Amino acid sequence: QLQLVESGGGLAQPGGSLRLSCAASGFPLEMYVVAWFRQAPGKEREGVSSISSSSVATFYIDAVKGRFTISRDNAKNAAYLQMHSLKEEDTARYYCAIRPRHLYNDGRWDRPSEYRHWGQGTQVTVSS
Repeated sequence: QLQLVESGGGLAQPGGSLRLSCAASGFPLEMYVVAWFRQAPGKEREGVSSISSSSVATFYIDAVKGRFTISRDNAKNAAYLQMHSLKEEDTARYYCAIRPRHLYNDGRWDRPSEYRHWGQGTQVTVSS
């Protein structure tokens, strides 16, 4: 059974750091692009970052460039989102999602409708 499980969320102060993990089971993650999305209360789900199956290509929204880093370890069947210099506006529930690896550069990585498989999410709260 294909499953994605996020972890690593929590409470951080502005300027702090968190590292999110996405553990995959039931399938080889190397066959898929991995993306991180987030959704704040009352807002639409937005794509944050994406990484190709071989880690050659990564994408970020402007709001997190220079602060967040996406990575993956196919041997561990996992992906990560390292978040630094956190801001209150980063507060949201963060989700990982996957799509077939050949779609890594189609320009649609940030569209939730392009993803069929999602984790349950992990909450990130940035507050002093």
